[in-house]
Amino acid sequence: MSTSDQYIYQSGFGNHFSSEALPGALPVGQNTPQVCPYGLYAEQLSGTAFTVARSSNQRTWFYRIRPSVMHRPFEPYNNESHMVGTFDTRTTEPTPTQIRWLPFDIPNTEHVDFIDGLHTIGGAGDAALKSGLAVHIYAATASMNKRAFSSSDGDFLIVPQQGRLDITTEFGPLIVAPNEIAVIQRGMRFSVALPDGPSRGYMLEVFESHFELPDLGPIGANGLANPRDFKTPTAKYEHTNDEWHIVNKYQGELFVAAQDHSPYDVVAWHGNYAPYKYDLANFAVINSVSFDH
Repeated sequence: MSTSDQYIYQSGFGNHFSSEALPGALPVGQNTPQVCPYGLYAEQLSGTAFTVARSSNQRTWFYRIRPSVMHRPFEPYNNESHMVGTFDTRTTEPTPTQIRWLPFDIPNTEHVDFIDGLHTIGGAGDAALKSGLAVHIYAATASMNKRAFSSSDGDFLIVPQQGRLDITTEFGPLIVAPNEIAVIQRGMRFSVALPDGPSRGYMLEVFESHFELPDLGPIGANGLANPRDFKTPTAKYEHTNDEWHIVNKYQGELFVAAQDHSPYDVVAWHGNYAPYKYDLANFAVINSVSFDH
């Protein structure tokens, strides 16, 4: 398996990032000018209520070729779904037994992509109430073809166990290898390609809030995960007129809508609500003396 990563990233955790794939695509001094550069459409993706304290506010402005609402109505997803959004005795089987498992089998069919390879194995709470979390696994044999996925329920933390994931997002692409993690937050569309063939791994979904870095307390100013080691993609867009299907997870159920253009037509963006990845090899178990001295 290759460990190469050809993409360019911005570093930092929770920063306000700016990125443009064409020079001058980002408006200067305005978020929504009457006429955006290159005739683009301005859209805001909110990660929090817009009335929260400024220190907690998360949002990003997109400048895209077509509005993201240009799609046909969502309909129930026809393929069998193995995902759960409400965890009670009607949908799950409780047990006090301590459970562990070996890696899950890769499907023996050739065309199982990331979406169809998702299975929920546990959780607590209710996605509709924005309370709790879910633990999923994925096992896929094929790249997603003209399909994009997003969750209206929560943030995904993806942990590859076998095979790299080449993830395309509205913010740009990122490669996630085993021993790395990626976070794709609520409302963000993404597609997963498998550059190394069949892949499997784990995925945590939190319904209530967003991931944060913990306080360091007596460790001091340095240690654990350093903010500068987190990587956020840079803008890259495509302008196509082919048919795509957008699969959305909403209250634990899957829905799909068709549209006649690529969802990855964001030419520029700025904000502090964006996907990111992190290499676990950079984690300092206690503080910097473990490998930094």
